Amino acid sequence: MLPAMNLNGTAAIVSGGASGLGEATVRDLAAAGCKVVVADLNEARGSDLAAEVGGVFARTDVSDEQSVASAVAAAEGLGAPLRVAVSCAGIGWASRTVGRDGTPHDLGAYRKVIDVNLIGTFNVMRIAAAAIARTEPADADGQRGVVINTASIAGLEGQTGQIAYSASKGGIIGMTVPAARDLAAIGVRVNTICPGIIDTPIYGAGPGSDEFKAKLIAPIVFPKRMGTAAEFAQLVRSLIENDYMNADVIRFDGGIRFQPK
Repeated sequence: MLPAMNLNGTAAIVSGGASGLGEATVRDLAAAGCKVVVADLNEARGSDLAAEVGGVFARTDVSDEQSVASAVAAAEGLGAPLRVAVSCAGIGWASRTVGRDGTPHDLGAYRKVIDVNLIGTFNVMRIAAAAIARTEPADADGQRGVVINTASIAGLEGQTGQIAYSASKGGIIGMTVPAARDLAAIGVRVNTICPGIIDTPIYGAGPGSDEFKAKLIAPIVFPKRMGTAAEFAQLVRSLIENDYMNADVIRFDGGIRFQPK
């Protein structure tokens, strides 16, 4: 029996969809027969990817209400029921609460990380869920769709200098259960993935990069390597297609436990 959230013939929106985890998710969902809106600020990469997978690009600032509303409207206009919203958009920032020179953490930088990572994720979830609620139920349980949010293990056990990033990702984790309870009334499930060290282009390439990656890999339990974006996308699809997964926070990290720094 096919899962209720069989993706073939449905629509999805993926924020941060032009690169990294988002790009892998877009490709996986499209391969499953889903029409995907690639929501990203990078117009060149996003447009190319959308054309490649038969989707649509929507230039999207996740922290802006109208921008997200337009992207979700584009997903609703794809001629298929909107069933999936995946939030992968995010930024990083490294700074101690009080620097070695005694300078306090920049408040504007802290607000920016919260605005993009936490508020941006909430913005996508709330607007996409409202659109999903307008679709017909997909099964006898009244299920209409699934929201997958991306946090980080830094939201559980952040390292030195990750105060802003960890706060933003911890907030996403904290939204999971109340969001799932809120959205149960309209038949929408919510799950959150907490990736560990994933091999994406942000780590660069070459000897210097390889040495840095080796240090990151050291505390990983097994398998002794970085995770891949394709494995992340596989987990996203598994959570979508398993109807009983709801209100869960899933570590995706090879068993790593962060050291202080």
